[in-house]
Amino acid sequence: MHDPVSLAARDVTHHYGAASGAPERALDAVTLDVPAGAACALVGASGSGKTTLLRCFNRMVEPTRGTVLVGGADVRAGGGPAVALRRRVGYVPQDGGLLPHWRVLRNAALVPTLLGAPNAVRLAEDALALVGLPAARYGRRFPHELSGGQRQRVALARALAARPGVVLLDEPFGALDAITRSELQGAFADVRREVGVTTLLVTHDLAEAARLADTVAVMRAGRVEQCAPFATLAAAPATEYVAELLARAAATAEALRV
Repeated sequence: MHDPVSLAARDVTHHYGAASGAPERALDAVTLDVPAGAACALVGASGSGKTTLLRCFNRMVEPTRGTVLVGGADVRAGGGPAVALRRRVGYVPQDGGLLPHWRVLRNAALVPTLLGAPNAVRLAEDALALVGLPAARYGRRFPHELSGGQRQRVALARALAARPGVVLLDEPFGALDAITRSELQGAFADVRREVGVTTLLVTHDLAEAARLADTVAVMRAGRVEQCAPFATLAAAPATEYVAELLARAAATAEALRV
């Protein structure tokens, strides 16, 4: 595993639809810091800018203004292609993004293979073992032969196989049932503790954020309203919106207990 690296956004602003003459602001002067080895969760309502901000760190989104740093380096420095960055930043989209016509082991080996690693298969086997899917049992299966939770484990293994210093997760557990989601959250927490990778996680679920992240950044209308450990958010919400979000989450949790 490569050493974990820091993430930082400095005054990042982004507009969609600028070419149409009616741009929509997705990010509004966002500044965020994630220290090396830490986990930060981005939470907020749909349209708050969470996924847009996450994708700035692997250049799936090129912000209109501002600076994005991975390991202290500007991701757009030199103006080169984004592919080199993406191969050293692990990424797990909501749907997993597995190639359906490739078997599990080949899917997991994708990034180290693209990087020309001579031990790509071994790296994939190690990553699959790390997420609880030993290659001897699951490596020759196709994605459609797996459960939803197993497919997301393979997606996580693929993100980790090249041993990146950072991994980006865009609501990776959102489409799973409650039991599978809880199991996979626990598995991911164990993996992160073992490998120490820097993590940026997008989620709608405050309980998930509290469970998996060291700090929680609450976003609204393209801005970060507060970024702090969950205990700090709960004890001293910085804005009315943060307080409302916490109250709604608490009410939902209470209703589920009844």
